[in-house]
Amino acid sequence: MTDYLKIDHIDKTFVRAGAIAEVLKDITLGIARGEYVSIIGHSGCGKSTLLNIVAGLLPATNGGVLLENREVNEPGPDRAVVFQNHSLLPWLTVYDNVRLAVDKVFSGSKSRAERDAWTLHNLDLVQMTHAKDKRPSEISGGMKQRVGIARALAMEPKVLLLDEPFGALDALTRAHLQDSVMALHQKLGNTVLMITHDVDEAVLLSDRIVMMTNGPSARIGEVLDIALPRPRRRLEMAANPVYLKCRQRVLEFLYERHRLVEAA
Repeated sequence: MTDYLKIDHIDKTFVRAGAIAEVLKDITLGIARGEYVSIIGHSGCGKSTLLNIVAGLLPATNGGVLLENREVNEPGPDRAVVFQNHSLLPWLTVYDNVRLAVDKVFSGSKSRAERDAWTLHNLDLVQMTHAKDKRPSEISGGMKQRVGIARALAMEPKVLLLDEPFGALDALTRAHLQDSVMALHQKLGNTVLMITHDVDEAVLLSDRIVMMTNGPSARIGEVLDIALPRPRRRLEMAANPVYLKCRQRVLEFLYERHRLVEAA
C-alpha cells in the first residue's frame, strides 16, 4: 500500500558559528491516510524539527517528505500546524482568527456566505461558537487551543500537525481537549502527526507511537502499534491490559534512554 505521507531518509544538520550539529539521522516513516501517529522522545531529540520539516517550515539536509507522492518543500494549506502556543492574533475575535485562514485558502472557491458558514461550522466542531465575538484575552487557554484547532481544520488540511498542543494546559483542560481531538479524529478521519512528551496522551490518542532515540543524530528507535479499538473512553483505558502494556513499553523505552544519558 502506498503511504499517504512519507518521510523518506531525512537528515537534518544545523551549522552555527562554524559548528555542525546533526539533529536527525536517516528518519524514514510512512503514515497511512486517516492514521493518528505520535512522536515521543526526550527533549532535544529533534521531534519539533521533524514536524517543522513535514510542515515545510524547515528544509531537510538530506532526504525529503512526500504527501500523496508530491514533494513537500514549502508551507501549504494541505498541512496545518497547531503549536503549543495558540498563535492567535490578539486584536481579532475568535471568529475573525478562523475566518482569516478560511479567506486565505478559499477566497477563490467559496462565496462570502459560504466562507462565513464554513467558519461557523469549524467553530461548532470545537464547541466555540458561543465565544465567536470574544478576543483571545477574554477566553481561557483551553479555549484558545480550541480556536487554534478550528482554524487548522478550517483549512481542510490533508495532514494535521500537532506540536505539543496541550503542553501548556492544566491537567483537566488537557484531558478535555484530548477527548475533543479523539472525537474529531473519529468524526473527520483526518491524518494526524503529533509531537508529545506525555506517554498517556500518546497511548490514548494514537494508532502508532514513534519513539525517538536521544540526540544528537536522533533516529527512530522503535515504532509501537496501539491495538486498541476506537472509540476509546479514557476511564475504560485505565484498566485495559493492552493500554497498560503499551504504556509500559513506552515508559521502558524512555527510561532506558534516560539511563543512557546519565551513564554517558
